[in-house]
Amino acid sequence: MSRPTRARSSGSRPAKSGRRPGTEFASPKGSTPPLPPVESFTDLPMPAPLLATLAARGVTAPFPIQAATLPNALAGRDVLGRGRTGSGKTLAFGLALLARTAGHRAGPRAPLALVLVPTRELAQQVTEALEPYAAALDLRLTAVVGGLSINRQATALESGAEVVVATPGRLADLIERGDCRLGRVRTTVLDEADQMTDMGFLPQVTALLEQTPAGGQRMLFSATLDRNIDRLVRAFLDDPVTHSVDPPTGAVTTMEHHLLHVADADKHETTVHVAARSDRVIMFVAKKHAADRLVRKLTSRGVRAAALHGGKTQSQRNRALDGFRTEAVTVLVATDVAARGIHVDDLDLVVNIDPPADPKDYLHRSGRTARAGARGTVVTLVVPDQRRDVDAMMAAAGVTARTTSVRPGDPELARITRARPPARPPAAAAPPPRAARRGTAPAAEPRRRPRRRPSAQNT
Repeated sequence: MSRPTRARSSGSRPAKSGRRPGTEFASPKGSTPPLPPVESFTDLPMPAPLLATLAARGVTAPFPIQAATLPNALAGRDVLGRGRTGSGKTLAFGLALLARTAGHRAGPRAPLALVLVPTRELAQQVTEALEPYAAALDLRLTAVVGGLSINRQATALESGAEVVVATPGRLADLIERGDCRLGRVRTTVLDEADQMTDMGFLPQVTALLEQTPAGGQRMLFSATLDRNIDRLVRAFLDDPVTHSVDPPTGAVTTMEHHLLHVADADKHETTVHVAARSDRVIMFVAKKHAADRLVRKLTSRGVRAAALHGGKTQSQRNRALDGFRTEAVTVLVATDVAARGIHVDDLDLVVNIDPPADPKDYLHRSGRTARAGARGTVVTLVVPDQRRDVDAMMAAAGVTARTTSVRPGDPELARITRARPPARPPAAAAPPPRAARRGTAPAAEPRRRPRRRPSAQNT
């Protein structure tokens, strides 16, 4: 497969040219000034079916990042958008991508639009969010992720899919097999680009972008921007319109942050009391085995808990999420695989059982609550030897938290988290065997009388 060359040293891309008839998009670049934000979706040049679907779903006014980026994205500009998780980024790029793909048909194994995401959960979330709008425009949309049948995904691509939402690894596998080609992709989106680079996907992402046409539209959305993101921007975005709709720290005014100082001996029981509250909660731990162990302990205390981590199969992860969304499960114990890509309505509490070391991980974990302007609380349990490191991490994240010392059953713990005693007390430990007196033998068990065998006349 031939790959277009790029002038990377200057960060510029060749002028848009050489497009196939019927696939060209007007893409003003260079000195064109950015278009101003809009106040209503109806102010945007979008197809009528998209506007009708937005109205039918009760989406009446754009969020700030949508109002700022959509006018320029619809006009074909490259876009660099920074907004916290839950700020509405999916529709910010999704509506523009679908509107600009409307009326075009993909050939076998040759999609027209691509969304790259770091995790399977985020791929599913983006797919579910965009499906109603794609259907309104008669566009075929498919997800390409690991953990599911690659042959089924190849079949979907063979049938023709205008829009592909993919994780980098699985898409690279399909391309290597000859089941997908990116030569007709005209709009490419990188969602949660910083996590993709943090997870080591930068070489794969770079290789995939190099297989898309040099003049295509590129949109990069992320909650945080760092050096690796700057490398992608300079290499693949042409004179991007940049929008940042949140403070640089990612702090959210509708979110409360609490550091709860606990003694080592009290940490587990404090966790159980918070988990036993009546409403749902996501609890983050550092390791997969820690998640499984905590779920077993919570279940033994009458708490409906499930684990979500990279060691689970995709079907197990789907069941855990479905149970959490339907409230069959009230506590989701997760590693950072769930820090992005999970959207659960009306989730008002996130608890860091194990504090994250990276401030970006803290912000992304926190983003599971206080979404779309709702209120939420983020609690971090801190044992004495973690206090200095956690304080430094919070300062780096730009988050000011209230610090409180708590124990299980404290009124302040209940006020902050609505914690309560669990339905079941901890299982009583078996008493240790009585030690034999020094110099004496252990007492012998009572001798059992041999059982009489019944006689023939009694049978």
